[in-house]
Amino acid sequence: MSLPAPSPDALAASQALQRLIADDIARQGGAIPFSRFMELALYAPGLGYYSGGAAKLGKDGDFTTAPELSALFGQSLAHVAAAIMDQSAPHILEFGAGTGKLARDILTEAAQAGIVVESYSIVELSGELRARQQELLRGFPQVRWLDALPELFEGAVFGNEVLDAMPVDVVTLADSGWQSLHVAAEADETGGARFAWRPVAAEAALLSQIERQVPDAQALPVGYVTEVHGAGCGFMATLAAMLAKGKGAAFLFDYGFPAREYYLGDRATGTLMCHYRHHAHAEPFYLPGLQDITAHVDFTAMALAAQDAGAEVMAYNSQAGFLIGAGIGELMQRFDPADALNYLPHANALQKLLSPAEMGELFKVLVIGHGIELPGQLLRSDRSHRL
Repeated sequence: MSLPAPSPDALAASQALQRLIADDIARQGGAIPFSRFMELALYAPGLGYYSGGAAKLGKDGDFTTAPELSALFGQSLAHVAAAIMDQSAPHILEFGAGTGKLARDILTEAAQAGIVVESYSIVELSGELRARQQELLRGFPQVRWLDALPELFEGAVFGNEVLDAMPVDVVTLADSGWQSLHVAAEADETGGARFAWRPVAAEAALLSQIERQVPDAQALPVGYVTEVHGAGCGFMATLAAMLAKGKGAAFLFDYGFPAREYYLGDRATGTLMCHYRHHAHAEPFYLPGLQDITAHVDFTAMALAAQDAGAEVMAYNSQAGFLIGAGIGELMQRFDPADALNYLPHANALQKLLSPAEMGELFKVLVIGHGIELPGQLLRSDRSHRL
């Protein structure tokens, strides 16, 4: 691959993480599930991608998210939150808040529109991102940081590109049945480690998850590779149980598909994707700790996990359909087309958020909740029947 070279310090950090992962592999008998590799690559204390110090978002990072593109995204969600808080409590919870820009945009719009937000809680696993959030949001006294989801929460919950960063197991269908693609390691002459796939017969718990998650799993071709979303389902169950104890709704934005579209015969190599310095590629063992590792979301699996834990699946939509229902078009009318210098950047950002060729169709919104009703305009193009 032709990718930008890391700095010497970044390379040294990656090599330290490689040795840490290799040691874990040795302790586990020579191979670990990919979900464990992904967990360490992203979240190992001080070295993982999200727990280390490298910039991740924006032009100096590895990728750009919807809140980074335009304040219109957060402004729209402020009014969605208002509709939920009117039926529950004046609280917002965000999981994985990135740079803090979404929180700032929501709270700024809320203040200008007279929307009361008594508390804005952020659950953030990245120390580097939490520090950036605290700097950006220091003018908002209602913001606080949590280390985990609370047992009970009432209000509006937002998660933008959270589920795709949950560790996944990678599985493949062999002649003998489903196998888990584990990760093995050997020493690298550069001071790090070299990782490789090692097929291992899938255990009963993983087989059960495959059977529940993958429609017609045994009808797929031999050699088919895909992901099993155990961590994501666990997160959804915890989130749903939290909501089921009160009144509120959670809005989860991410890229992915319902099950019947996820496990197609022509998607035979899975959906793992890595992001490094605004380059996308499919090599998860490249420079661990310096790149993001993601998988597309199985929204059917997420919805079922939430439903089983006591929440209601309230809506499933494209990002474009949801944002249009949330009033993003009306918010765009604040800008005068005659003032091209100010208008065009917002129009271009809106086009990226809504266009089917950009984020509008690839990104979806799953809404789960309890004890509240969604405004009708958010249900106009609902696709829950496709889950």
